[in-house]
Amino acid sequence: MLCYSTPPLDEDLSVIGPVTVRLYAASSAVDTDFVARLVDVFPDGRAYNLTDGIIRASCREVDFAAPEATLPSPIEPGRVYAYDIDLWGTANTFKRGHRIRLEITSSNFPRWDRNLNTGESSVNSARMSVAHQTILHDADHPSSLRLWTVE
Repeated sequence: MLCYSTPPLDEDLSVIGPVTVRLYAASSAVDTDFVARLVDVFPDGRAYNLTDGIIRASCREVDFAAPEATLPSPIEPGRVYAYDIDLWGTANTFKRGHRIRLEITSSNFPRWDRNLNTGESSVNSARMSVAHQTILHDADHPSSLRLWTVE
């Protein structure tokens, strides 16, 4: 798990509305999952999960709301893709002295179904593969957390 935390906040910061993450990542697998979680970290170190979301790499281009949704497609191992992860919405005031944390991981079982990282269905197969993930956050791959703040 990767954890990105702000320094302690100098003043209260209220967040309300949708939360999304744009993640640039590569994997050694033909399919994998990426999970993002927004966390409120108290000055004493306690951390409270606020909201989270997941994207299956093979479904990165699928619009499930479309009448004729495109089919899932495998990813090319080692190639960098942009993933948009919907963490749904939240309403929270991060108090002065708290930190905003973004956690990135590749699974959250049993909350979400496991991914075998092979492109095979977990219903029909038990063969699993370890996926080695690379997360990028540079000028060419500006991974980011997007949230709405209120003054």
